[in-house]
Amino acid sequence: MIVAGLGFRKDASVDSLRDALHAVGGHAAQALATAEDKAFAPQIRALAAELALPLHAIPIVALQNQLTLTQSARVQSLYGTGSLAEAAALAAAGPGAQLRCQRVTSHDGKATAALAERSLT
Repeated sequence: MIVAGLGFRKDASVDSLRDALHAVGGHAAQALATAEDKAFAPQIRALAAELALPLHAIPIVALQNQLTLTQSARVQSLYGTGSLAEAAALAAAGPGAQLRCQRVTSHDGKATAALAERSLT
C-alpha cells in the first residue's frame, strides 16, 4: 500500500496540497493521511474527494513514534516528529512501512507531501 502523507498551513489551498502531492509523485498513492487535527480541514477533504482516495486521520501519539528523514523545528514542537507529511505517511501505511519519497514542499511553501509504502508480501 502506498500512502501520501500531507502537512499544510491553515491558509493552504487545495492547489497547494495538489502541488505538493504532484511533486512527490502522488499519482501512485492509494490513500492520503495527515494529523487528526488537520483531517477535517476543507482543503484536504476536497482533495481526497477529488482523487476518490480515503483520508486517514493519524493521532498525534502515532506521529510521535515515526522516525523521519527531514526535520522541522516547528513541526517537532507541534507534533513531536520532524515531518508531519513523512510521519503521517509512515503511520498510515502500517508496520514495516518505508519512505518511498521524503518530504517535498509546494511551490507556495504552504503544503508538504511524502510517500510511504508497505509491502503486503
